[in-house]
Amino acid sequence: MAALSMTRLVRLHDALAAHVSSTDVPGIVALVSRRGETHVVTLGRRSLESDAPMTRDTIFRIASMTKPVTAVAAMILVERCRLRLDEPVDTLLPELANRRVLKSLESPLDDTVPARRSITLRDLLTFTFGLGAIMVWPSKHPIQKAMQEAGVGPNPYLATLSPDEYMKRMGSLPLAYQPGERWLYHTGSEVLGVLIARASGQSLGAFMHDHLFGPLGMHDTGFQVPADKIGRLASNYMTDPKDNTKLGFFDDARDSRWSRPPAFESGGGGLVSTVDDYLAFQHMLLNKGRHRGERILSRPSVELMMTDQLTPAQKEGTELFFGTSASWGLGGAVITRRTDLWTTPGRYGWDGGYGSSAHLDPAEDIAGILMTTRMMESPQLPRVFADFWTSAYQSIDD
Repeated sequence: MAALSMTRLVRLHDALAAHVSSTDVPGIVALVSRRGETHVVTLGRRSLESDAPMTRDTIFRIASMTKPVTAVAAMILVERCRLRLDEPVDTLLPELANRRVLKSLESPLDDTVPARRSITLRDLLTFTFGLGAIMVWPSKHPIQKAMQEAGVGPNPYLATLSPDEYMKRMGSLPLAYQPGERWLYHTGSEVLGVLIARASGQSLGAFMHDHLFGPLGMHDTGFQVPADKIGRLASNYMTDPKDNTKLGFFDDARDSRWSRPPAFESGGGGLVSTVDDYLAFQHMLLNKGRHRGERILSRPSVELMMTDQLTPAQKEGTELFFGTSASWGLGGAVITRRTDLWTTPGRYGWDGGYGSSAHLDPAEDIAGILMTTRMMESPQLPRVFADFWTSAYQSIDD
């Protein structure tokens, strides 16, 4: 029996093609893989300014799809006993020692109490270390404004500070919540990237290359696009702030921020990749840590990453991210309750704010990747995302 219905995969192509236009989604590469069968759809152009078509090897900024990769890098160090899940990170991140914590989210920055305990690696992996995105617009809480003013607040533009300066500024701020108290998006992965670099004695990018990208054959993945590959980088678009009927650049591939070495290798959102590179990463996780006979990570580590790590109290206020059917493992979301075609319990992955989505589903033995050139501009799941996942799962042929 076929793993995927070829007839039904035509629907995948047609559903995605309906979104491709110069005012909606200029370009798409999508991939669905199940039980050895892989189907790829390429639509539109790499850039509105050229006629270069999308191709399977087009390079995209994958934004928060970086987070699971950073989590795997951290677990590699855990397995080597260079890091420990429940030990304080103070030794390697002294900027986070002796934390003060706001008495309430509305408190001014000097209205604090001592942290009840130190921050641990587990806190960073589960986004419960005490700082992160506070989902209130426009910013109204003093800690929100202070993070933005310090250049460490979550936003689409990656940090331009050195890792040491980033941590210095992070350490100058009180925590919004006690360590382990509440899930707050994003910032844990940024701090985690610095921790990995300090624990390994390498840059984050070098460590990932040596222990992940090289062994997995992810030759087009990294924090910078080399000059000889820049022609394969797609541009990235957002709604033009001066005319909401048009698209404007978030990042022009002809002068991309990713064409230059970054000051800060963002563990939360800095990688570029291709669908086939990211599929190698997904297949490694589906294969319980093994890739073509080589073990990248142990089965227990993979299973831990893909298990819900949050208590109900920690999840308070996370409905915008998880709805009623998901939670957080280590570095990625985990589905906990079936509410849609694609929400199989145990499904693991995450979306990228520059217009991408990647999840793997052990129960169905399926992996999917959607990469587009249109930024997410709302917490709502973009229609193109929903249509991709609906089409991928309706193509299952058993």
